Amino acid sequence: MTADPRPVALVTGASRGIGRAIAVELASTHRVVATYRGRRDAAESLAAETGAAIVQCDVSVAADRQAALDFTLATYGRIDLLVNNAGMAQRERLDVLEATEGSFDEIIAVNLKGAHFLTQLVAKHMLAKGTQGQIVFVSSISAFAVSINRAEYCISKAGLSMSAQVFANRLAPEGILVFEIQPGVIRTDMIAAVEKTYEEKIANGLLPQRRMGEGRDIARAVRAIADGHLNYCAGQVLHVDGGFHLRSL
Repeated sequence: MTADPRPVALVTGASRGIGRAIAVELASTHRVVATYRGRRDAAESLAAETGAAIVQCDVSVAADRQAALDFTLATYGRIDLLVNNAGMAQRERLDVLEATEGSFDEIIAVNLKGAHFLTQLVAKHMLAKGTQGQIVFVSSISAFAVSINRAEYCISKAGLSMSAQVFANRLAPEGILVFEIQPGVIRTDMIAAVEKTYEEKIANGLLPQRRMGEGRDIARAVRAIADGHLNYCAGQVLHVDGGFHLRSL
């Protein structure tokens, strides 16, 4: 039997939302390992749809990060692409003067620490194996756009953006390309409670492109990276936000 020549992608937080869209997109060209934290049913649905291998992983836990990499290598023998997508919103939106230290610690651990140290693990493996790999950080427009009732989320994404830049600078000379994708307002479970509010803001001119983003918009950006179309763009930040980042008078 001929060995499967397709590259291997590890996508974190892939059971729902943006991560699921990325995993579905990559499954046409990659062998995909998809992580989930709590929703095994959603992960099993993804596996049935795409053939992805699934593994439970709380990226804030060091042992889980190691286990996810070990599972990937045990299942497919290599890793070529890491997509750091796993993240969470704060459990309660509170003014920055009222937000708790516990919420801050939880958000930073999941959104920033998890991706940073999983990247460290994967990068060290790629370097040891001489892999010319790719690493993608999925951050947010909240890396630069202030929300005073989501301070911990914004801070985590700003830190994640810098983590991507640090790794991009360190790894580019070794042939490992790191990118950051900054999604804008994307229709996912995470914004379900405020989706109507965002739709109204978009209709009133929040975005130059007058529509909310979809998970497939982010997935297509990952596709461009995975297919090598940005191979001379180390450290590039892709604004997938309907033009939100544009400044105008």
